Amino acid sequence: MKLVLFEAAAGGPIEPGVMTERGVIGIGGAVRPGHTAQLTMQNIIDDFDTLRPALDALAATGRAWPLAEVRLRPPLPRPGKILACIANYWEHGALEARALNMFLKNPDAVIGPGDTIVLPELTEPWIFMHEAELALVIRGPAKKVSQAQWQRAVFGYTGMIDVSARGEGRRTWKAGSWLGKSFDTFAPIGPCIATLDEIANPNDVHVQFWVDGQLRHNYNTDDMEHLVPELVEFATGIMTLHSGDLIACGTNHEGLGPLQDGEVVDFEIHGIGRMRLDVRDPLKRTWEKGIYMGADSTNPEAVRRNRPGHR
Repeated sequence: MKLVLFEAAAGGPIEPGVMTERGVIGIGGAVRPGHTAQLTMQNIIDDFDTLRPALDALAATGRAWPLAEVRLRPPLPRPGKILACIANYWEHGALEARALNMFLKNPDAVIGPGDTIVLPELTEPWIFMHEAELALVIRGPAKKVSQAQWQRAVFGYTGMIDVSARGEGRRTWKAGSWLGKSFDTFAPIGPCIATLDEIANPNDVHVQFWVDGQLRHNYNTDDMEHLVPELVEFATGIMTLHSGDLIACGTNHEGLGPLQDGEVVDFEIHGIGRMRLDVRDPLKRTWEKGIYMGADSTNPEAVRRNRPGHR
């Protein structure tokens, strides 16, 4: 099942729904409402096992709005926590995996389908880059979950673009801190939450990202250095995760490029869905268009398998 938050009319209330081949079907009358859209989605996550039969019935027979006639909103507008992996993909011929590490990204940076990534008005010579990632949607409370039990803590999946401010090379703004990844609008999420059963194996998912039609990211999640069960064990070993929290699984940095004013980006994770966003830069800065021709360059036309044994 693919769960969404949507507006049936411009400026109207944000409603929970199910995205189907027939269109978007409202499920507000069947679920426990929260004071905010985020809390409503968290209630759906917590109650899902009980709700599933009613939601299946609505998906089959309920009124459907054509997707083109609704506005999808981020399915988790204000997660309690966004944990994001640092790197986590086999790159540049590495023979040993790097140590697993994560950072906290600002939950207020979340935007959704059809929104605009706004580049900050910094005076320093930074470049702003895209990192398209699979994200795990948590069902909690989850604490000290073993790799063998990882599915107990994962409700489903969504996509996240980890927009990042970088200096020379790939150094993240402010000497590698999370600040360069936490500007407003730097966490586009969506287009939906695909429940756990929608994807047979989260480490066999195709991720693609285009800028003005140019394919940049084009990789498979089987290339993670640390696979999804290990991410869940690691994160829940550090802190308690709650329903609606996110773990972003990292990106394959090969294929990075700058984002700049006036561009249109498309992001698709196969099995989850596709969304489009605009980019705006109040300062109208320009960089060389295309894939960043440095340590992160690759051939964008093929899904790369860099994991030892796939080369």
